Amino acid sequence: MEHKDRKKTEEALAEIYRNAQLALVSIADILPEVGEDEQIKTELHSQHEEYEKFSAKASILARNMGLELKEPNPMKKAMMWGSIKMNTMKDNSRAHIAEMMVQGTVMGITALRATAGELPENGNDEIVALLDEMIKAEETFEKRWKQYL
Repeated sequence: MEHKDRKKTEEALAEIYRNAQLALVSIADILPEVGEDEQIKTELHSQHEEYEKFSAKASILARNMGLELKEPNPMKKAMMWGSIKMNTMKDNSRAHIAEMMVQGTVMGITALRATAGELPENGNDEIVALLDEMIKAEETFEKRWKQYL
């Protein structure tokens, strides 16, 4: 594989990992704000598990390729936490939580699709498959959240 193609493949893996990590942080930040809504809590826990699987799969692929994946920027995580706290302080209704989750999944889908569009044709099959799988999962999450709007 050419250096340029290898770089794009590595970037795709890094994007999968970063996307999963940011989703995990967001869900962890939102969960305490949900209150007693068991249906929303269940949805959040279910999606958290899925993102953990994507994170683990990306980590294993990176290790097998001799790559080190970086954690998302701590400042970005802190800003997300602040934003979530401010948003849920004003309104922690089911619809508002769903709206925040839809926005997050749409941003994730957009970033992942852009990454998929930049992948070389002779890219790593496992990374391509994981990227496709994550896009499909995010699209499913988006549909599931929209039912609460």
